[in-house]
Amino acid sequence: MSAPIPETDDDSPGTSRLRAALYILPFLLLGIGNIILVQIWGAEPLWVFVMLPPIIFVTVIGWIAFKYGVGERHES
Repeated sequence: MSAPIPETDDDSPGTSRLRAALYILPFLLLGIGNIILVQIWGAEPLWVFVMLPPIIFVTVIGWIAFKYGVGERHES
């Protein structure tokens, strides 16, 4: 049994989890594409472990920012 996922109203700050994931997905795909390209060029496999944590970190920070409306103007 899973907990229901609440949807935000249009007038509330932030956005849904799905919409935040869709906004971040192109950036994640670009990062993964860069890793694949570096591997095709023949770099050491250790470089994947060097490049992957910043890509995941920025993706998670971006998802949090879109999910909770960081950068939106909140009215007092």
